[in-house]
Amino acid sequence: MSFPPCLNCNSEFVYQDQANLVCPECAFEWNPAEEAENQFTVCDINGKPLEQGDKVTLVKDLKVKGSSLNLKVGTKAVIKRIMEGKDHQLDCKVDGAGEILVTAKYVKKA
Repeated sequence: MSFPPCLNCNSEFVYQDQANLVCPECAFEWNPAEEAENQFTVCDINGKPLEQGDKVTLVKDLKVKGSSLNLKVGTKAVIKRIMEGKDHQLDCKVDGAGEILVTAKYVKKA
């Protein structure tokens, strides 16, 4: 059976002790069931979870800061990455505008 590497030191010598996984190199212990529950998720305006590579559509006209560009409703984009703890959670490649950071509450999954 293969276990994921240690979350603390990235060691591959991990073993199981009851419900926890233990790293013998740094003595770090964690419960993989709790880790799955604490997974960071971003949802669109309809509550559907978004993932990297998803295609989304804008639901509101947006002004691009530092530019005279306006993105119209219905503009399509592809999510390049999802960032935690930021005002703009989605790094998207927007058709006709390039790569722009967008807040998840202004998009819906296409």
